[in-house]
Amino acid sequence: MIVSLSTVLLLGALLALMLRNRHLGPGGATIAALFGFCLASTGAAPTINDALQSLADSLSHIG
Repeated sequence: MIVSLSTVLLLGALLALMLRNRHLGPGGATIAALFGFCLASTGAAPTINDALQSLADSLSHIG
């Protein structure tokens, strides 16, 4: 758990720097994919899934 959390933080920081500097390419896509996979294995995954499901439900009722 500690290793995956530090990996998520490291990849998140790298991705934030790449987005801020507008340096996105194949390396940025790889970092984004790795960040997503690592984030999905943390305890935050159910909370993120619930939030996205709520957002999708809200948007479906607008239209």
